[in-house]
Amino acid sequence: MNNTILLIPSRLAATRLPNKPLLKINDKSIINHVYEKALSTQIGDVYVATGDEEIYQEVIKNSGKCIFTKENHKTGTDRIFEAFQKLDNKKIEYVINLQGDEPMIDIEDVKNLHKQAINNKSEIATLACEINNEKIYNKNDVVKVVTEKRLSKNNISKAKKFSRQILKNSKENIYHHIGIYLYKVSVLKKFVNLKQTDNEISQKLEQLRAMENNISIDVILANSSPIGVDTQEDYMEIKKLMEYKN
Repeated sequence: MNNTILLIPSRLAATRLPNKPLLKINDKSIINHVYEKALSTQIGDVYVATGDEEIYQEVIKNSGKCIFTKENHKTGTDRIFEAFQKLDNKKIEYVINLQGDEPMIDIEDVKNLHKQAINNKSEIATLACEINNEKIYNKNDVVKVVTEKRLSKNNISKAKKFSRQILKNSKENIYHHIGIYLYKVSVLKKFVNLKQTDNEISQKLEQLRAMENNISIDVILANSSPIGVDTQEDYMEIKKLMEYKN
């Protein structure tokens, strides 16, 4: 049995929607919705990693596990690595980095990511889904990934390119990237010690640092496309959907 933990980096200082982890849906904060989804995968222990006292207290109050990190990190991966180090558990082999602003993430997609990445001995693995809306190609806030091979339920592929902008006439093997990652611990340690690259900084895409340092990223097909909470409009849309389900 592989020893895997799930870490959820979370912070209050989001520029477009401040305090979003604490916003409530069905009388429960977004961060606690994500935490409970992570627990329900039954993959391994789950921790929120945060430098904000308010988030820490919110998770603890809900009987969750939270690791207090320093407040300012350049990236979410740096934050989860600090949390991983604080756990000081030498038995951990894999770390899954879940986004703290996606309360509707499909747990079956997370479980499939875990299973296929381990079977494939992936260094880093991530999720992507089919693009069913032409407008996605021109949206800078939606990250796209180009893969070497066509993705299917049982066929994963290495990523060739991640970008916010993809030419509409080059749609072969282009997918909507979902920012959930599985790291082999040895690769996570290597990754956080690499200098940020110019492309990573300009595009605000951490995965470019890995690819530009010859660390391969396997892409696994997801069944669904989760909606992240980045704006007030996103929040209201997700709130409506989740409250309707109840």
